[in-house]
Amino acid sequence: MFYHKLGKIPQKRHTQFRNQNNELYAEELVSSKGFSGVYSNLYHDQIPTRIERLEGSEKYGWEFSDDRDLKPIHLNTANFGKTGGDFLDARKYLMVNNDVAIGICNPEVLTMDYFYKNGESDEILFIHEGSGVLHTQLGAIEFGKFDYLVIPRTVIYQIEFKEESRVLVVESASPVETPNRYRNELGQLLEHSPFCERDIRPPQVLETNTEKGEYLVKVKKLGKLHNFIYETSPFDVVGWDGFLWPYAFNILDFEPITGRIHQPPPVHQTFQAWNYVICSFVPRLFDYHPKSIPAPYNHSNIDSDEVLFYTDGNFMSRRGIDKGSFTLHPGGIPHGPHPGTVEKSIGAKETKEIAVMIDTFKPLFLTKDAESFVDPDYPYSWKD
Repeated sequence: MFYHKLGKIPQKRHTQFRNQNNELYAEELVSSKGFSGVYSNLYHDQIPTRIERLEGSEKYGWEFSDDRDLKPIHLNTANFGKTGGDFLDARKYLMVNNDVAIGICNPEVLTMDYFYKNGESDEILFIHEGSGVLHTQLGAIEFGKFDYLVIPRTVIYQIEFKEESRVLVVESASPVETPNRYRNELGQLLEHSPFCERDIRPPQVLETNTEKGEYLVKVKKLGKLHNFIYETSPFDVVGWDGFLWPYAFNILDFEPITGRIHQPPPVHQTFQAWNYVICSFVPRLFDYHPKSIPAPYNHSNIDSDEVLFYTDGNFMSRRGIDKGSFTLHPGGIPHGPHPGTVEKSIGAKETKEIAVMIDTFKPLFLTKDAESFVDPDYPYSWKD
């Protein structure tokens, strides 16, 4: 990340900063890795620690499926309608391990009458369909189709959808970062990186609310949603600066790296975290060696599970997969193009497909919510 600021801030950190009534603003340091990682300094109209009352907690998360058989999996979520009421109720977790949780969110209610904070995970919201505004205490970000929204843990936010939307949800137990291979020693994205800082959209408008009232903040931690009532809004921030903030990045701003022969998935890497990566497959020219085979080669995962979320376009290596569905190819068995797709790909000049790939280095497990989406015939789909 790079340095960004919005609103009013004092010249020096941890010094007196007063409003027009000569009252001190309340400084809050939001830091990662204790005091050793990226951080931002927020300046509140009122202290952010004053809890009006606690309203208990409710269980929130997932139950694991009993199905632990090793097999290729197709989760046919393509044509599924609403997954629940509001933004939190509509989250359905489908594949989970200790490092990452992957699911969908197709909400019926487009706005939130409360605030939300994930107290233990960074979040990536991939907007498959729809548009809206991400309102955060660090400012607002407008988003649209095919945007990634990257929200660091502890950032308080509300999401407002302007239309019916479908969202891929990724919750990360570790910080979400740009790939090491594309950064220099100071963290700047390199010249050969497939995207750069110009493509990253930080908050641009600070939405400061200093009115008193009752403000519900739901905090997700340890498998529960904890309900806090505050007298002042968490959006009472008058200014902030630092390196820790939410941002948007559109998948179509990813510039694909191509070559004479088929390039391996790491060239599509967009984000990294502990024990998993996220890659972006976007429209691109195919390989230009005279004997090139555009379709991917068969692959045996030794130590990773591969999830593909089929977003848009024609998925030339797969049959019977609609956009909005998932495949999970676990480590331990080979996977590859469906029969006939390799020969058919020869001579093709380009692809229009869009997909999000999540490769984990620890096994993923299905949840109870995933069971109804499992395609029982998929393991046999490579038969001629």
